Amino acid sequence: MGFLAGKRFLIVGVASDRSIATGIAEAMHREGAELAFTYQNDKLKSRVLKAAERYGSNEALCFPCDVASDEQIQQVFEGLGKQWDGLDGVVHAVGFAPGNELDGNFADVATREGFRIAHEISSYSFVALAQAARPLMKGRNGALLTLTYHASRQTVPNYNVMGLAKASLEASVRYLASSLGPEGTRVNGISAGPIRTLAASGIKKFRSMLDYNAAKAPLRRNVTIEEVGNTAAFLCSDLASGISSEITYVDGGAATVSMPFEEPGEES
Repeated sequence: MGFLAGKRFLIVGVASDRSIATGIAEAMHREGAELAFTYQNDKLKSRVLKAAERYGSNEALCFPCDVASDEQIQQVFEGLGKQWDGLDGVVHAVGFAPGNELDGNFADVATREGFRIAHEISSYSFVALAQAARPLMKGRNGALLTLTYHASRQTVPNYNVMGLAKASLEASVRYLASSLGPEGTRVNGISAGPIRTLAASGIKKFRSMLDYNAAKAPLRRNVTIEEVGNTAAFLCSDLASGISSEITYVDGGAATVSMPFEEPGEES
């Protein structure tokens, strides 16, 4: 029996078989959790339905959800309440900024509208989901989890306004943890190293980021969606019952190193 047996989680953000959210779903399913999913639009619906089937869920546990819509978020939890009598956690794996904001010098490309969109989708949506999930999570000592990136603390070329949005997201983790802790709900984030995903493809020169990170990390490699998924499953389980308001790094140690010991591509 897995350490999530009897637990129920909603995963927001599955976009492809190689998304971090998929790695999390895989680990949670392996550990015995029941899973529900959202999909952003009809284009992604078939992918999410296939994933849900793979993890033992049916179409009734898959909900349309544009996280920019409070109405759609509320409808997700109303629908979930008809299927389940309670919820043990929400995984927020959502981030977006307009492509033109992720290419070039930050001071040159930043716009008011791009700033608003990046923060609304990548940061505020976590707060909105937490608020909507609250009634179903009361009394279950559950967990909320989001995904961030080290560019919240240090500048990364072309990441630009997403770095600001991730900093806002990490602050949301702390404030939500303080607000919901008295109800028994824990709130944490995972700062994953760069991984080749659909979302990452929108960042200019992402391949260079991968090479640099692999050369910099003490493990001398990049991490996988499976490794992030295993950490997520642990943080959402009772094994992590004393952990809240934390950002856990799953990056091979890269965030602790200021520069590579070898040039990217150089043999050690």
